[in-house]
Amino acid sequence: MEIFIMHIRGFIKASLFVLDDNIGVPIATGWGRLMATGIRPPAFIGAYPDFETAKAHAPSGNPNTYDNDDVAPLNFALMSKVHIWDYPVVFWLGRVLGPNSHVLDIGGHFGTKYIAFRDLLSLSDVTWNVHDLPAIIRAARAAQQQGDVPAEVKFIDEVAAGAGADVLLASGLLQYLDQPFAKLVSSLPMQPKTILLNKVATREGPTVVTLERIGPARLPYQIRNRAEFEGELATMGYAIRDCWEIPSLARIIGTHPGLGPSKSLGYYLEYVG
Repeated sequence: MEIFIMHIRGFIKASLFVLDDNIGVPIATGWGRLMATGIRPPAFIGAYPDFETAKAHAPSGNPNTYDNDDVAPLNFALMSKVHIWDYPVVFWLGRVLGPNSHVLDIGGHFGTKYIAFRDLLSLSDVTWNVHDLPAIIRAARAAQQQGDVPAEVKFIDEVAAGAGADVLLASGLLQYLDQPFAKLVSSLPMQPKTILLNKVATREGPTVVTLERIGPARLPYQIRNRAEFEGELATMGYAIRDCWEIPSLARIIGTHPGLGPSKSLGYYLEYVG
């Protein structure tokens, strides 16, 4: 019996536990594959080096992007509420926003942060522009016409249309962003003085992209190497003025638990040139 148990433990370890230098190896056969394709597969499956590789391994027949009419409206009501991880962002917005301030909310969905924060902050004279993927913008504009989204929220199709923003807000964007953050910010004619990032998935090992289950979709979800990401911010000319951790949003990849949990972080960044 003892020998049998040792064999089972060895099988589970070989099937599930993948070391950092094996990122990109397809989901292991045996127990790991069973987990990924079972009746109740885990929220996160697979560990890949980049977005394209992760997309290539997404289950066929499932959407693999938020730019999808069935995926775009998901979780609107939930995201429109204030959550505990929002309060650092509310705190800093309350200090950096002034009369006639301009917020560029990238990845802002249906203006959900405006909806969540409007009872906590004075936003009556703040310009709030939201940029997101085409399917989300279409759905958001339709919801606005139906009266489900405040008229004060402006939806823009191009990032550059948010030129002149005082604050760039990206809450929950970085995991799904399929380009370097520096490239996104450089598409603006002028660097925003303040950037507020929230729910940034990080780890101490190499960057890894997994597949997250959201409704019917399996979306690439990036967990960044923290040191590399913070180095990128410094190269962009931004100083980290505050950083906070969100323990409740730590994530473990169900098929690759040996990679360890991610660490969800928020940042208040100031442009120093």
